[in-house]
Amino acid sequence: MAFFSIIIPLFNKENFIQNTIQSILDQTFQDYEIIIVNDGSTDKSEEKILQFKDSRIFYFSKQNEGASTARNYGIEKANSDFITFLDADDYWYPTFLETMFENISKVPNQKVFSAAIEFDTSKKTIPVQYSISKTNEEFEIVNYFKASLKETVLCTSCAAFHKSVFTEVGNFDTKIKSGQDTDLWIRIGLIYPVVFSWKILARYVYDSKSLSKNAKFIKEKMDFSKFEEAEKTNPDLKKFLDLNRFSLAIKSKLAGEKVLFKKYYNPIDLKKLGFKKRFLLTLPSSLLRFLISLKTFLANLGIGSSVFK
Repeated sequence: MAFFSIIIPLFNKENFIQNTIQSILDQTFQDYEIIIVNDGSTDKSEEKILQFKDSRIFYFSKQNEGASTARNYGIEKANSDFITFLDADDYWYPTFLETMFENISKVPNQKVFSAAIEFDTSKKTIPVQYSISKTNEEFEIVNYFKASLKETVLCTSCAAFHKSVFTEVGNFDTKIKSGQDTDLWIRIGLIYPVVFSWKILARYVYDSKSLSKNAKFIKEKMDFSKFEEAEKTNPDLKKFLDLNRFSLAIKSKLAGEKVLFKKYYNPIDLKKLGFKKRFLLTLPSSLLRFLISLKTFLANLGIGSSVFK
């Protein structure tokens, strides 16, 4: 049995999938299986996949039901104790699996492992900024919510999970059309700490056609209502959720969705949000667009990080 099961959900990524698969084959740690779930692609993705001849690659094709369903399908097919995911337009640096394996060996009682990433801004590739104090050169064992106040320390394409985690918290919620990964990370964070490596081991690759960049999906984002009871007694969760609500409230205002804006705005504890964010929530959408354009320009230069947090 392979040590890692690597799950790739695939939908119309013909321009990326070969680089993604090759980044796995180039890993310094080679004890794995690759489970590719073609979620109804209509481009040449399948043709690109079939060019690879490796007995560790298991290919499944199904009708289009979304990335969450594809990932859950892969979890069901996985034979290994540890599961990783890699989106079909991202890729790993050669020591990703080796580092995950070493950290798992060092703290075998832990179940959730991740590492730093960098991302493309379409102009430049920059490292992600995290809200973690560095106390160890190798890794930190962190509370997910405290560690994710700038950017999440769990990224779908840069984490490894013991299979029992999904038995405990469940799989990706297929009813959520956008933000399914955040929903899962919250459920995991309520139970498990995260072993976070400082090494940059994956790159989030910019794709202008990506679902997460499509403004029309703002109505389909998660609303966090399932965590209302938990946040009453968990201040770290509350702070994390309010930052995400802030982000989605700003996006709702930009999309002209007044009702949606109020849905995200109303539960926020404004006293703990910070003056700058409270001020941004009062601005008209025209001024917000200008400020975001400026922030994006600076991010492309490697100055600053998230536009909305």
